[in-house]
Amino acid sequence: MAIPVIDFSKLNGEERANTLAQIATCCEEWGFFQLVNHGIPMELLEKVKRVSSESFKKEREDNFNKSTAINLLNEVEKNKSNNNKVENVDWEDVFLLTDDNEWPSNIPQFREIMKEYRSELKNLAKQLMEIMDENLGLPKGYINKSFNNGEEGSENAFFGTKVSHYPPCPNPEMVNGLRAHTDAGGVILLFQDDQVDGLQILKDGKWIDVQPIQNAIVINTGDQIEVLSNGKYKSVWHRVLAKENGNRRSIASFYNPSLKATIAPAPQLIHIDNDNNNNNNKVELISNYPAFKFGDYMNVYSEQKFSPKEPRFQAVGAM
Repeated sequence: MAIPVIDFSKLNGEERANTLAQIATCCEEWGFFQLVNHGIPMELLEKVKRVSSESFKKEREDNFNKSTAINLLNEVEKNKSNNNKVENVDWEDVFLLTDDNEWPSNIPQFREIMKEYRSELKNLAKQLMEIMDENLGLPKGYINKSFNNGEEGSENAFFGTKVSHYPPCPNPEMVNGLRAHTDAGGVILLFQDDQVDGLQILKDGKWIDVQPIQNAIVINTGDQIEVLSNGKYKSVWHRVLAKENGNRRSIASFYNPSLKATIAPAPQLIHIDNDNNNNNNKVELISNYPAFKFGDYMNVYSEQKFSPKEPRFQAVGAM
């Protein structure tokens, strides 16, 4: 079983309706899919690969080799127990790029290249949200407006880019590359390594590899898309396996709501309870999720990221 692959260029031709339907199926049944022919220049993607790899090799690898993950794995190896595994830590080097933080790399052209890349990915995220609007029967711009605290045309939504590397691990069975979780936010766009695998999603109770495809962009829907769609679209458990060979590059960009944004199921997607309606002649609307401030959700998520999402919705609904 393979993750669906969508040719994004077919949205602009005779196959638009079929491509929209394919994306809808991916959002409803998978929560993950890969985009090819997405419009991001291949030359830019090659530059992103180069500067991110140089950043790790020249600026970050030494510190990773002194990290908590390395130290804990060494301790576990010394104990030599079959049941021993490093818990509560990931075999990952990571830093975050936003419009507001200080970028931690002095690699030549890193800032210029990553700034251009982030602009391209942000535009692609907006296109995807409009496609979701259309497929869900929502007004154009509904999801993006919700993420921007109900302000049309504003730029209050958060857009961050997480640059990660998963170096070779001498005992990959003893540590997680990245522990299983669902993503807290909205639309996630991943530019993953096209040589080293390791990303998996949970589908029908089985872990499935997200196959590397050169210069594809992997898309997944976060918890807030699940809420806005009233559960029609789902956020999906995913994880990264540590690998004995290869240094896996992973560049994930997140288009998330503003912390002040109120997130709730779209009114157009709230169900009518026909059974109750027949009994008492009243229309009863069923919302599967509470309304909440995204900032409150993130406070809960920071403590429960690697736990099931349903208690997070319950906790934030009780605030």
